[in-house]
Amino acid sequence: MKTLIFVRHAKSTWDYRVDDIDRPLEEGGIKAAYKVAKVLKSHRMQVDVIYSSPAARALATCMIFLRELKIPYDSFYCADDLYDFSGDKVLQFINQLNESTSTVMLFGHNNAFTHLVNKLGSLPIENVPTAGLVELHFDTDSWKSVTKGVTIRTIFPKQL
Repeated sequence: MKTLIFVRHAKSTWDYRVDDIDRPLEEGGIKAAYKVAKVLKSHRMQVDVIYSSPAARALATCMIFLRELKIPYDSFYCADDLYDFSGDKVLQFINQLNESTSTVMLFGHNNAFTHLVNKLGSLPIENVPTAGLVELHFDTDSWKSVTKGVTIRTIFPKQL
């Protein structure tokens, strides 16, 4: 079985004149990310590897989860393909994951993540909110054959 955990970056700010990739998190986004990470921690999940978009807001969200879940930094990688808003590059990235991994956490962006959790999952989700998490399970041993799975869990900040 393969498990994907999608985490959309926390709420970012537009208060600075920086390129999109460099936008930082706002204070409320930081708090929301910690809330979601704490709930996930209570489920005692074993995550094999974590990948994040290189965008500052995704990386900052990812670091909050790494610290809160006490996941070693050598399990973390930055992946340019996750700085994607359509989902096409993200899906290609998923299909090329190392087969030795079973549970992978991805930090990235909308519309890509909402599109993919609807395409790959079993529960219609109108919008994955900022700092929102969606966990999907796939009855396969190969990332190349990930097509339709089961939506196991959603953790959205407004639910907490």
